[in-house]
Amino acid sequence: MSTVTQSSLFDTDEVGLGSLQPSMQRQVLGRGAWIDVLPGWLRGADALFDELVDHVPWHAERRQMYERVVDVPRLLSFYSEDDVLPHPVLTEARDVLSGHYAAELGEPFRTAGLCLYRDGKDSVAWHGDTIGRGRAEDTMVAIVSLGAPRSLLLRPRGGGATIKNNLGHGDLIVMGGSCQRTWEHAIPKTARAVGPRISVQFRPRGVR
Repeated sequence: MSTVTQSSLFDTDEVGLGSLQPSMQRQVLGRGAWIDVLPGWLRGADALFDELVDHVPWHAERRQMYERVVDVPRLLSFYSEDDVLPHPVLTEARDVLSGHYAAELGEPFRTAGLCLYRDGKDSVAWHGDTIGRGRAEDTMVAIVSLGAPRSLLLRPRGGGATIKNNLGHGDLIVMGGSCQRTWEHAIPKTARAVGPRISVQFRPRGVR
C-alpha cells in the first residue's frame, strides 16, 4: 500500500518514546471521566507510519447499519494479546503505558487495534468503547496517533459542549475513568485536504 503524508518539521527518523512525565496534562471531563494528553510522545512517528502502512495486514470491513450493510470508512487491523505487534516500539509503548497506569487501571493493556484513515472521507462516528467490560466498568483506552493530524472530538452522552483535540505525529491521548460510558468520541469527516493517519488503540482485556 502506498500513501503520501506530510511529515512534521519536528519529527526524526529515529523511532522511540519520550517521557510520560512531567509533560502529561490531565483534563477532568466530569461524571467520573478524564483524558490525559501528551503531544509528540512517540518520536520518529512519521517513519513508523510509513512502516505500518506497508507492513500491517490492513483490511476493509462491512457492518450492519440500521436496515443496510455499509462499508466501514477506514481500514482496520487488530492484534490480540497473543499476537506480536507490528513494530517493537508499539510493544514498548504498551508496556510503558501499563506500568504508568498500573495503580489506576489495576491491569495491563493487552490488545492493540489499528485504524488507517486514508483521507478526509474516512471517519469514525460518535461512540464509546462499550463492547465488553467498558459498558459497565471504568476502564482506559490509550491512543497513539501517527501521520497527519485529525480532530478527535469528545462530548458528554446525552448532549453538551464538544471538546476537540488535533492528534497526529506521535501524539498520545488516554481516555480514562467512566469516559467510555459517560462520554462519546469521534473522528469526523472533513472536506479539507488532509493526509492519512493511523490510530493505535491500546486496551485492557475484554474492552472493545
